[in-house]
Amino acid sequence: MPSTAAPSRPVAAELVPRDISWLAFNHRVLQEAADPRVPLFERIKFLAIYSANLDEFFRVRVAALRSFNQLRKETRLQIPDKPRRTLKQVLGIVGKQQEVLGRIFREEILPELSEAGIKLLNLEELEQTAASKAQAWFDEHLRAVVRVERYSPGKKAPFLRNNGIYFAFRLGEKDLGLVNLPTESLPRFIELGGEDGYHPIAWVDDVLRLNLPRLAGAEYGGQAWAIKLSRDAELYIDDEFNGDLVHKIRQGLLEREVGMPTRFLYDGRLPNALRTQLAELLQLAVDDMVAGGVYHNFHDLFSFPDPVGEPSWRYRPFPPQNRPFLDAAENMFDAITERDRVLHFPYQRFDYIVRMLEEAAADPTVEAIRITLYRVGRESSVARALIRAAQNGKQVTAFLEIKARFDEESNLQWGAALEQAGAQVLYSYPGIKVHTKLFVISRREDEGIRNYAYLGTGNFNERTASLYADHALLTCDPRLADEALQIFEVLERRRIITNTKHLLVAPFSLRNGFEALIAEEVALARAGKPAYIIAKMNSLEDPEMINELAEAARSGVSVQLVIRGICCLKTEDPQFGGRLRVISIVDRFLEHSRLYVFGNGGREKLYLASADWMTRNLDRRIEMAVPIYDKRVYSELRQLLDLQLADNVKARKMDARQRNLYVEHNVPAVRAQEASWQLCCQWAGIKAKP
Repeated sequence: MPSTAAPSRPVAAELVPRDISWLAFNHRVLQEAADPRVPLFERIKFLAIYSANLDEFFRVRVAALRSFNQLRKETRLQIPDKPRRTLKQVLGIVGKQQEVLGRIFREEILPELSEAGIKLLNLEELEQTAASKAQAWFDEHLRAVVRVERYSPGKKAPFLRNNGIYFAFRLGEKDLGLVNLPTESLPRFIELGGEDGYHPIAWVDDVLRLNLPRLAGAEYGGQAWAIKLSRDAELYIDDEFNGDLVHKIRQGLLEREVGMPTRFLYDGRLPNALRTQLAELLQLAVDDMVAGGVYHNFHDLFSFPDPVGEPSWRYRPFPPQNRPFLDAAENMFDAITERDRVLHFPYQRFDYIVRMLEEAAADPTVEAIRITLYRVGRESSVARALIRAAQNGKQVTAFLEIKARFDEESNLQWGAALEQAGAQVLYSYPGIKVHTKLFVISRREDEGIRNYAYLGTGNFNERTASLYADHALLTCDPRLADEALQIFEVLERRRIITNTKHLLVAPFSLRNGFEALIAEEVALARAGKPAYIIAKMNSLEDPEMINELAEAARSGVSVQLVIRGICCLKTEDPQFGGRLRVISIVDRFLEHSRLYVFGNGGREKLYLASADWMTRNLDRRIEMAVPIYDKRVYSELRQLLDLQLADNVKARKMDARQRNLYVEHNVPAVRAQEASWQLCCQWAGIKAKP
């Protein structure tokens, strides 16, 4: 499929390397764990999120950096960022962040837990106070599922599974012993009973360590150290590069081993001789070896026990609110026929989307349902409604993106179930990802076929709809719904869209459409008229769009950006004249929506979109941006966006040094997510407590 990307030209703005900017985002997650204003168990959860994020980063991004170093020099020179230099920076930043994580956990989280009577025992404390309980738990749960693997010099190397925890130790004078800790089937933390307000908890790691002499026998060396190997999750190079360079990179990597190591994390106390033996056995390079703490896989803190259940240790509930006009409507179609509707997740109920699909499945006037599915939940009411529709004789077409990283298995399972029910299932467009969030329901009415569309920023996934902040437009406006149907012409018939007048669709018109909107603001500013751009997105990485924004700010356009994750634009250029402001909000919900506002000489234009301003979104994915025509929908989206811009509690300033300094705290305090929920309560006719 041809790209409409503009010809490359010199970038006017200095760029922050993408991977360095991503690490700054993960630092913002770590800041939440360090923030004493965040409830205790939410801080523990943020440590887990930080760790899970970092594991994926090493599996994907560090894997790419490492692999690029294996390419021929002439090919490496064509890559804009220097992988070797970036990798060195990455490892240095990660090392410092890991030190911060350890300090937060040891010096802040554990003491607070201890004050409340929850004691996470270390190995020595477990041995002194609960050795018999640990032995009994080992005999009942661990002994049958773990075994010692012995490796003599020259023996074939073991295969360590990705991110699994292993213990390495001496067996006799020269041999190496390895034991895998099966945390995928056993809890990581074990409650050991207790009474009178005292709740001891042990790492399952230490239960195994304590019982290794019994397991390994008389040759056991007396100490064991945790190790962990992260493996390449595949490069997905076509997400990052295009054209001839992709071919060259692919050719250069044909010989690489699938699942190559990207990080070998080991207990920093591991003796040098044993570390060297492990490196030789596993064929690890010096750059692969990363010293860590006693315990690995802090993402297991997601399951940390809470034997006390103190409500103040967690965020107070923000239950999703009703939309009274939808509740009062006989059916969703009548409500949408009256005017466009919008839903704001997780502040409002996702059930309305399921209800609409279920009504469509049962409605005899509905002839067809077409939907794009990017990340399908394992327990999906959306997929079940589509299956019922197919069983009821509706023409159901589901486009399943099986290249949705780490959700491939779930998507394939639901695809098979839909096909069995009689639906037409399309899988992954060659060479491109389908990322747009869209369904179109075609209904036969008195005037003929009318199309009803969901045009949104979030996946059709009930679980993430309770965790991610997203928007969903429901409309039967033919300017939008009928044009949305053309996207399925692309997916079903491999057609190229050339005639959408309202929707901006990647990779055909999205980039050019946004560039034209920015150019209009530049022209206004140069004519001495007010001009502004407000954009909220997950990531800003595309050099061309960064160039456009930099030129706009230099030309007098006010540019305000709210970016959750990657931001490769440096904001300190004095020629911006203070007109460029970038903030990032990390709070209890993951900010996932994309909104783009252009002043347009007083006739403001607002677009809701599935796409970030990353090269892959603009040039190598099916995406869309939707103009908001309904005044009340526009008003709601604008109010919520204004709350983001006003946040002075969870907003951080984005600067070239990636410091993540908080926005100055003024009075009154504005916490955008809390204020958004309160606003949705107000729209539901409920007075929420401040």
